[in-house]
Order: sequence, then C-alpha cells, then structure tokens
Amino acid sequence: MNKTLVIIPTYNEKENAQEIITAVLSQSPTVEVLIVDDGSPDGTGDIVAAMQKTKPRIHLMRRAGKQGLGTAYIAGFKWALARDFAFVMEMDADFSHDPKEIPNFLKAIESADLVLGSRYTGGVARVVNWPLKRLALSKGASLYVRLITGLPVMDPTGGFKCFRRQVLEVIGLDEIRCSGYAFQIELSYKTWLRGYRVREIPITFADRTAGKSKMAGNIVREALWMVWSMAAQHGFRRRPSAGH
Repeated sequence: MNKTLVIIPTYNEKENAQEIITAVLSQSPTVEVLIVDDGSPDGTGDIVAAMQKTKPRIHLMRRAGKQGLGTAYIAGFKWALARDFAFVMEMDADFSHDPKEIPNFLKAIESADLVLGSRYTGGVARVVNWPLKRLALSKGASLYVRLITGLPVMDPTGGFKCFRRQVLEVIGLDEIRCSGYAFQIELSYKTWLRGYRVREIPITFADRTAGKSKMAGNIVREALWMVWSMAAQHGFRRRPSAGH
C-alpha cells in the first residue's frame, strides 16, 4: 500500500490547523500529514501536538522561529525520504488548496512524476475571492516564468503539488537556492529539466477566510529576479534532458 505524506507549513494558523488536518486525513486512509511549524506564537504547534495523541497519522516538526516556506518544505521532504512514503504533497494550511482535490492528485501521479495543481489550465481562471489586480499579477507572473525558463506549464507559481518519491531523491534538495515565492518555481523547473513527467490538473483556488496572508510584495519581487538567475544557471535551456 503506497503511502502519501502531505506537508503543510504553518505560522500562526490556529484558526485553520485542526480543520485542515481533519479534512486532509479524511481523503484516504493512506494519507498522513506532517505539520512543519515555525514556532507559531499563537499556539498552532500545541494544537497539532494535542491532535497527535489520538491520531497516529499526524506528525509535527517544530522549528525555532520563522525560517521561510522553502526551508520548511525541504525539511519536510527529508523527513519523508527517511520513511516509507511513496508520494509527497505540498499544500497550504488556509484552505486556499481544497483537501478534496487530494484524490485527483493521487490518481494523476500514477502516470506522472510531478503533478501540479493549476489555477489556469484550459484558459479559465479558477480563482475565488481574488481582486482583478491580484489575478492579473498572478497570471502575468506565470507567463513571465514560462517565457524565461521554457517551463511548459500554465501555473508554474502554484504550491499545490504532488511528487513521486524518486524525484525528491535525486533533485538535489541541498542545492535548492530559493526559499520564498520562487521556491515553487525552482522545484518544478529542476524536475522538468531532469526529464521527469510533469503533469497539470485543474484546481480551484480560494483565498483564505481565516488568519492572515503571508504573501508580501518583496517576496514577489525577489522571485522575479530569481527566475532569471535560475534560467541563467542552466544556460537558458528550453528542453529537458533525455534522462533523469
């Protein structure tokens, strides 16, 4: 029985922690959850620790202070690789990523190595409660990334995804340079460049209804520069390698 680990980084998510974990675990008995909490002062980690006492599929990694989204996922990936998980997923804690989509990812990963949840597949923006300006910025950023890197996906900046274990074993986790918004782009870009099968499936993205967004303008600006750096590092290659 192939097990899946869903990694959810948290910082001050006490309004969402219990509900998101419960919703994720209800999708399949083969799914487990790892919360990577960056020392949330609101007690998010304590809520998760209390749930652990009665639910063995819940795992908690506590970190000292806010260390960034990318480093949280890297720590989670390494934790998963030290155990017997066949698939590893990323998702947000705030319900912007719908846990009910998890079975769709698990079906898609059967014929792929990386499955990306896409807000823009098919030419329709599946985004709820976003102002037009933010939607335009997001779609513009996606086009920007595709033009510079050649990454052939409609939503390269999304953070709802599923990896086959083998990808994380060889991708070079210690060589990932980005820690903020660009982290998601770099992971998908490196996976594609190695010739792995990257597939997109449509998702609906809903803006958070509880808690506070962690997205800031400086994170987006950093990502715009990092895309050029990533592409240059790989010689602006437009095609993946023949093998892994």
